[in-house]
Amino acid sequence: MTYPLVSVVVPTYRRPKLLERCLQALLSQHFPPEAYEVIIVDDGPQDPSTRILVSGWQQRLQARFAISIPPQPSMIPVTAVNGGGKPATVSIPVKTSAAQSLQIKYLAAEGTHGPAAARNLGWRNARGDIIAFTDDDCIPEPDWLSNGVSAFVDGIAGVSGRVVVPISSHPTDNERNTTGLERSDFVTANCFYRKKVLEEVGGFDERFTTAWREDSDLYFTLLERKFPLAWAKGAIVIHPVRPEPWGISLRQQKKSFYNALLYKKHPQLYWRYIQPAPPWSYYAILTAVLVAAAGLLFGSLPTLTGGLGAWLFLMAALIHRRLKNTAHTPSHILEMVVTSLFIPFLSIYWRVRGSINWKAFFL
Repeated sequence: MTYPLVSVVVPTYRRPKLLERCLQALLSQHFPPEAYEVIIVDDGPQDPSTRILVSGWQQRLQARFAISIPPQPSMIPVTAVNGGGKPATVSIPVKTSAAQSLQIKYLAAEGTHGPAAARNLGWRNARGDIIAFTDDDCIPEPDWLSNGVSAFVDGIAGVSGRVVVPISSHPTDNERNTTGLERSDFVTANCFYRKKVLEEVGGFDERFTTAWREDSDLYFTLLERKFPLAWAKGAIVIHPVRPEPWGISLRQQKKSFYNALLYKKHPQLYWRYIQPAPPWSYYAILTAVLVAAAGLLFGSLPTLTGGLGAWLFLMAALIHRRLKNTAHTPSHILEMVVTSLFIPFLSIYWRVRGSINWKAFFL
């Protein structure tokens, strides 16, 4: 029986075409096949398409490794680039047996609880000493595993890789927002942890039931507990931007609900790494509307015009900010104008609702 050094955990939810692309990249790694396994956690098992896809890949791997492979050395050398950008060669201890093969494991989540719960299910059923995380819509480069694993030296507990988001020279607002992943650390699209560290801290907080801030929460927990962390610039994952429906920015305002939970758990780190100040411009827009409403209610023309004037100025600034350096097609301009009318109110609504739900004073 083979015990791989690395277990790659990929949560997925009814996206077999994207998962197929991700699996092709994971099964083409420049890494000893006997030294890692791939665990697919299906968060939507009611749809059999993911299970059928994984089953097909399992059969292909069985055919690929049908020939018995002689026992491998107990120490496998891997040359990679560490967090400082310098080549490094490390020896990886691997428990081996006479028949070695790369394996894919399929796990069906009971119910749909979000990616945090799915990842916990994956790493708790993993056999590797190191857990590598990526997403089903990502494409790890061939040296992703070797470069990420090589950074685990001197007791390092976790490693953050690099995420690349390819976009056009005139991106949409959604595409530009997605590039924020390139400037973020320890996102679950590309990070590695020792399994014993995940066991010690309890893994991901499953109260984050959507794909938002659960990775930051785990990262902040490790920072607060002073676990040694590293960055591997050579461990690269490509994250193409998925096509989204018109007005997607309105639905994304719900993320503020989980920002409140992250703030409650890590207030100092939240202001330092996530948001240095509350969205004062949104509160100013809300105030301007309330002033205009008061002027209309009490029949005060100066109050009404003052409030409307302030609202128009602030809205124009918001729309200009969202359109700056983005696509100026008629459809995109219309989307920015229409959604900007509602975003400040939706954002504040979800922030207030999150504050109440998590019992945190979160402006």
